[in-house]
Amino acid sequence: EINAVAAERAKKLGIADIVCNTILDPVAGKEAFDLAFTKGVLIHINPDELDKVYANLYALSRRYVMVCEYYNPVPVTVPYRGNADRLFKRDFAGELIDRYGLRLIDYGFVYRRDGYFPQDDVTWFLMEK
Repeated sequence: EINAVAAERAKKLGIADIVCNTILDPVAGKEAFDLAFTKGVLIHINPDELDKVYANLYALSRRYVMVCEYYNPVPVTVPYRGNADRLFKRDFAGELIDRYGLRLIDYGFVYRRDGYFPQDDVTWFLMEK
């Protein structure tokens, strides 16, 4: 968690090991997990920094990588809360597959008007090393 206040609150819950840090810092040599994932994170990473984040996501996974983000077949920038260069849509999964040779296991779409589990219009991709 990048937000120190949120990280401290989460630590007090005692339900997870919370690390206050940025996803841009290298994590090589740290613990790996069966699943490493992002949800609504990659869309806010400057494209010039994505290689660092992809490397961390891959390094933190022993087996599976999942991304749940806004999808677009070609990179685009979308205005976000009145700001430019704060939200980026692209084929994050395709880039990870090409870069690391991951295998696509499954994918799907979450629709904001879903009557049971409404969230946002995002596409998720589950990949395996």
